[in-house]
Amino acid sequence: MTEVVTINENAAVTTEALAHLGEGMIAYVKPVRSEDVPGLFPQAPAIAPGLQLFALHAADGTPIMLTDSREAAIANAWSQELQTVSVH
Repeated sequence: MTEVVTINENAAVTTEALAHLGEGMIAYVKPVRSEDVPGLFPQAPAIAPGLQLFALHAADGTPIMLTDSREAAIANAWSQELQTVSVH
């Protein structure tokens, strides 16, 4: 059964459609602690604890890349023609 999410009284979006919103066009940068890296990037080498890093994620939350600067993450998004958005 497909659940329908009502955004306002004039529009309804399925949860499946909502999950794919922005796919291939939008990404977001999220600060992460080095201790959280193995869960996001299992293939990453061991990283010293206590570091502030930045992960670039696809619109659906899939991790794309990990870096030590927010600017590098944004530059990588732009190089892949992805628009970055703020997430709070």
